[in-house]
Amino acid sequence: MQTLFALGQNEISEGNTDQKFLLNSMSNMYDLYLLMMSLFIELHKKSEDYYKKLQNRILVDSNEPEPSRVIINNQVLLKISTNKLLIETIAKQKINYWDLDFEYVDKIFKQILKSKIYRKYAESNNHDFESDRQFVADIFRDIIAPNEKLYDYLEDKKLTWIDDLPIINTNLLKMLKQIKPESNDTYFLPDLYKDEDDKQFAIQLYQKTLLYKDELNLEIKGKTTNWDSERLAAVDATLLTMAICEFKHFPSIPVKVTINEYLEIAKEYSTPKSSTFINGILDNLVKQYQNSNSLNKTGRGLK
Repeated sequence: MQTLFALGQNEISEGNTDQKFLLNSMSNMYDLYLLMMSLFIELHKKSEDYYKKLQNRILVDSNEPEPSRVIINNQVLLKISTNKLLIETIAKQKINYWDLDFEYVDKIFKQILKSKIYRKYAESNNHDFESDRQFVADIFRDIIAPNEKLYDYLEDKKLTWIDDLPIINTNLLKMLKQIKPESNDTYFLPDLYKDEDDKQFAIQLYQKTLLYKDELNLEIKGKTTNWDSERLAAVDATLLTMAICEFKHFPSIPVKVTINEYLEIAKEYSTPKSSTFINGILDNLVKQYQNSNSLNKTGRGLK
């Protein structure tokens, strides 16, 4: 959707560069994941450094709470910060943002130390793997993920990251909650795509929507009273063409799945009334295709 929208707004040129933009934007999502993982490594380093300074009586701020060794000894953070494969992948992808922008690590670290989550964790006598895992999951969910300064920072680095961030945060939190003592080094290095078909679907949806755009626009025009491409919201037009493309050129995708997916995207990215508008157009088109027996779907329950 982002690539087709950018192409429609003449932000990228049609041809090989637009598909490259699509693939790069998906690849950048993985870089964002690695950046968030590297933040845990830097927070662990910060904890060690801060503790050493306190031990040497070099107090950074006497008003700040003194960190105990619970963060340094946290088994999940240790597992992440000593993961050689993860560290090598971060270095290979040149995810070294925190080296230059260390102040964000400092701010988040101080916020953790002042939190009730840390206080409760530090005062507890039970620091088994389960409690360590819960602590890391809690600080990520309540302190790191909703951090507005971090959000602004990521937006400044790469605009597409803001759209990717909810997906990354949701999956990362799930991984933190499910990590086990025996989890190996590959645990925190999931594949970007489920399989090659997953990647090819994204490319084919993009290519076919672009290839049949004139035909798809006529379908929209036929179901929209006084349709004017200049007045129809650009995001709505993009979503409608993609959804109709799935109806007509992706026989294995059930119509209900297509409609539900694009309604959710509309709620996230377009106007408050867009989902209702899009639902009405798509519902009318499906009925038309069903009446004319032109809905090209294979398999049970797909129509």
